[in-house]
Amino acid sequence: MKIELKDVTIRELAEGYVDNLEEGVKAYGGKLDVRPAYQRDFVYKDAQRDAVIDSIRKNFPLNVMYWVDNEGLYEVLDGQQRTISICQFVKGYFSINDKNFENLERDQQEQILNYHLQVYVCRDGTDSEKLDWFHIINIAGEELSEQELRNANYRGPWLNAAKLHFSKRENPARAIGDKYIKAKWERQEGLETALSWIADKNKETIEGYMSKHQNEPNDNELWAYYQAVIAWVKMLFPDKYYREAMKGKNWGKLYNAYSGQNRDAEEIEKEVSKLMDDDDADNKSGIYDYIFDKQEKHLNIRDFDKSIKRKVYEKQKGLCKKCKEHFDFEQMQADHIKPWSKGGKTEISNCQLLCQKCNAEKSDKY
Repeated sequence: MKIELKDVTIRELAEGYVDNLEEGVKAYGGKLDVRPAYQRDFVYKDAQRDAVIDSIRKNFPLNVMYWVDNEGLYEVLDGQQRTISICQFVKGYFSINDKNFENLERDQQEQILNYHLQVYVCRDGTDSEKLDWFHIINIAGEELSEQELRNANYRGPWLNAAKLHFSKRENPARAIGDKYIKAKWERQEGLETALSWIADKNKETIEGYMSKHQNEPNDNELWAYYQAVIAWVKMLFPDKYYREAMKGKNWGKLYNAYSGQNRDAEEIEKEVSKLMDDDDADNKSGIYDYIFDKQEKHLNIRDFDKSIKRKVYEKQKGLCKKCKEHFDFEQMQADHIKPWSKGGKTEISNCQLLCQKCNAEKSDKY
């Protein structure tokens, strides 16, 4: 992989700057894609934008920018916000202290146009080498997310299609699945979620899936799969049974494991409602895992508090209820006499103290 330092003046950078729906955001004589598929929309506030111009006018150095060389055409990896701020000021999009670029004295304009920017350019190299480099330089300003870094490496027609479905502020994936997914969609987190689901289904990594599909003309497989997952969730949990605890669950993983089961929505709701009312089930979000695999770890079952444990310890005179050996208080473990899964409650009448060995043996039976 080759990395070289490129010297670019603001005059060169701002040449041919455009920002519209048809062409996207281009600069550097049309050779620089300022907002490639993996980048977020412009997010600088006025004060941040103005600070960039102020630094340039005072000849203070700006942070190094990073571009990716794509066979003579460049993409901004880091520095989009600064690039847009600079180009928009030079092109008269905004003014500072009631002065835009055109109102400045000629020598002031030239000072800005002749300002030198330092740009590191990455070309060639393997996918893994590029990803390593992208991670290393992702250190300043508005950092790229993990998925934005992946997008930088696996750009192509497939990514462009996927972004239309998953990455815009308002997109079809968000329209049907926002109730179930915790994501900053414009930061590629919705796309990352969908990719993690289908990668789990295929027993591969997100990077592996993106690499395999990188040059495909569309994202039909991912989009169809995502719609199937959301449809399955809505079938088992109709809107009338929606709860906030459902948002952010790993629905794709559950779909991959259990979509073949014939489950009834009404029966599921009875079980969910009962668990929601159970004070011993502390983690309400975990209910949506538990109803499929019955593993109590998802529920974070409420433990006996120390005062109950102390009272039972005194009642048992420090003896393990099963092996009858004596143990210090700290060595004893509070146990449900009647297991929680069989209806036992976390209350003193259902508490016994066991040594670690006996408690482990009892747990293995259930």
